[in-house]
Amino acid sequence: MRLQIINPGDHPDFLDLPWGLPMEQWRSDRVVDLPQGTHRHEVRFVDYGGRVYVLKEMPSRYVRREVAILRELDEMRVPAVEVVGGVYDRGAACGDESVLITRHLTFSLSVRLLVMDGRMPHLHERVLDAVAGMLVRNHLAGFYWGDCSLANTLFRRDAGALTAYVVDVETGELHPRLSDGQRLTDLEIAIENLAGGLSDLQAAGTLAEDVDPIEAALGVRERYGALWSEITHEEIIGVDEGYRMEQRICRINAMGFDVEEIELVGTPAGDALRLVPRVVEVGFHGPRLMELTGLQTQENQARRLLNDIARYRIDLERELGMPVPESMAAARWFDRVFTPAMAAVPLALRAKLEGAEIYHQMLEHRWFLSEGRGRDVGMDAAIASYVGQVLPHVPDERQLVDSSAD
Repeated sequence: MRLQIINPGDHPDFLDLPWGLPMEQWRSDRVVDLPQGTHRHEVRFVDYGGRVYVLKEMPSRYVRREVAILRELDEMRVPAVEVVGGVYDRGAACGDESVLITRHLTFSLSVRLLVMDGRMPHLHERVLDAVAGMLVRNHLAGFYWGDCSLANTLFRRDAGALTAYVVDVETGELHPRLSDGQRLTDLEIAIENLAGGLSDLQAAGTLAEDVDPIEAALGVRERYGALWSEITHEEIIGVDEGYRMEQRICRINAMGFDVEEIELVGTPAGDALRLVPRVVEVGFHGPRLMELTGLQTQENQARRLLNDIARYRIDLERELGMPVPESMAAARWFDRVFTPAMAAVPLALRAKLEGAEIYHQMLEHRWFLSEGRGRDVGMDAAIASYVGQVLPHVPDERQLVDSSAD
């Protein structure tokens, strides 16, 4: 048996699992029974002290291929499951069947669990927005998926929106750059699969009655096209129109992307510049919040928390009667606002959602209460109300999974 673990210091050694047997024959206390869909391959979940890993049994060539692709996607920071390693040469009883090991994506939900929850209005639109954004990220990285579907995608809440994650890359290909034909083919496959997935939800009675699965899936084409155009199109600007460059960068940042560089090239006329953005999927707000506070969040969560820091900074400047650097305001916000808010959440409830998502929902609850009363109720009252009346009824998403990915 040959066991390959990436970053072994971060994970268990998995040596107590019965690797010499096909997974369908396993009888191990490590195996946990989590909800899952139908798979082409045998799948098991194993628990090591609260850390859940996903094991997928399939031929060796597929395991090696998925390990390589998932490692590259991680280096390019494309939202995908974290690859941990692979197990090969498991003996005669297993033949050529190897095992891919990935880390279970905490706080992730399948689309089935999202619709069962029922807390997000216009859910299908949020889901399709997330899928379109995921495809753009994939294609900017040169990743052709070839099997995008609701079954192969997991979602994480991101301050009222959703972020979609690639789960299965068995059919994926990585290229230095995708042609327009490759991108559009991948998009059409996604639309066809999404229509099928939404139709399944409709047949199960979990899709809103006013949603047409075919029409909704086709809407991804428009969403994708608008996002791709905004991020990649070249633009001619006048030499005295530098503000338009800043506006473009802000629009791209608002979509959750960062701009690595701007190429300014003189036109033959000599009186204008051609703006060519070089975009990388890193995110603008997440790294900035990490730099200021050490909090690691998703993009929309980071944007919401940065806005709250900006609001706090204004109050702090009024209190001190002097300008306050953003770094100083962020440090005080973290110490005096965010940390006390998290401390007000009982330990039994704190693991239900990510800390940044809990804080975002606290801000939403404050707005809801203030609108109802016609005045700002303040953060303390909002936190007490949220912790007492809302959070206890929120499903625990830390280990909740219903992935139908192969």
